[in-house]
Amino acid sequence: MGVYIPAADKLTTELQTAIADLRQVDPRVGLFRFVTIGAIVLSLTALAWSASDDILAFIGITAITGIFYAFWMLCSHDTVHQTLTGWSWFETIAPRLTMWPMFWPYGTYALLHRLHHGWNGIDLRDPERVQWTDAEYQMANPFLRWYVRHQWGVDIFGLGGIGLIVKTLTNAWKLRTVLPQLRSQLWIDLAGILVLQGGLLAFFNARSEVDRCLLFWLILERTAGTIVQARDHLEHYGMWGRTGGYQLTQLYACRNLETYPWVGWLMGGLDYHAVHHAFPDIPFARLPVAFERIQAVLQRHGLPLMVRGQGYLHETLELSQQPSTIGAIDPQDPRGHNYLLRV
Repeated sequence: MGVYIPAADKLTTELQTAIADLRQVDPRVGLFRFVTIGAIVLSLTALAWSASDDILAFIGITAITGIFYAFWMLCSHDTVHQTLTGWSWFETIAPRLTMWPMFWPYGTYALLHRLHHGWNGIDLRDPERVQWTDAEYQMANPFLRWYVRHQWGVDIFGLGGIGLIVKTLTNAWKLRTVLPQLRSQLWIDLAGILVLQGGLLAFFNARSEVDRCLLFWLILERTAGTIVQARDHLEHYGMWGRTGGYQLTQLYACRNLETYPWVGWLMGGLDYHAVHHAFPDIPFARLPVAFERIQAVLQRHGLPLMVRGQGYLHETLELSQQPSTIGAIDPQDPRGHNYLLRV
């Protein structure tokens, strides 16, 4: 027997009312997070370079720096939605200064991320879709099929941050006719990255430390890339599919995760990813409250509750061992989700 889904406008109104007072951005909260994590990254960077004569210490401290750099980079997700501080000038400049040193085309990513929010679970052109459809899998060559079956390990530990950069640039090129602004933003990002990297290269060349600089960057890329890739997969893998209207689709096509409050703070509230997708203008610190209110609305209407996985490590191990593709709509699923096929 199916589950009754109330009229979209009625449910949307009730959901909007439930979270209406949570949209106010307090710049002090986001600024404190950005400055605190940034200070840790810069302090660890200085410590790593002060130990550059001890290669093991240099590598170890740099790896820890990469972990915090990943969390610093995640602040840029809030700036895309103007929810970190609410200051337009800050959320334009700050993320580029933190992302361009890692060759990350922030402005291009920001435009694609907005498409992702509109297309998640709805349009297969979604630039952040991590799961293949069954049709794509069946048409793929043997090598790509192998990749789909081992995607988690390849993406997280193999492709890492470089893979995400290439994916962003590739999707920007593919979607340049859909969103014409992508053309100019690509050039801006590339110019900014080249100027910044040129300056850094000149600085380290003058100090005869180019080789150590490259090692530093590579360790950061491997460490931060592992975290960002894992997060990218966890948020949507096995969830992609349309459910009724737009907001219900977002609530059901994303995964929330149980975790410690301090981890949620470092992740910028992305452990409540379904809530964020349905209401991207809610600041990260208020997403836990929004989660409880939305669950209550769904429960009142007899709708399935949002998925909440058992933490980052547990869900990563669980999902990586169960590779699947996106199938067709299952008529027996009351939410209208696409069913999953094991590969």
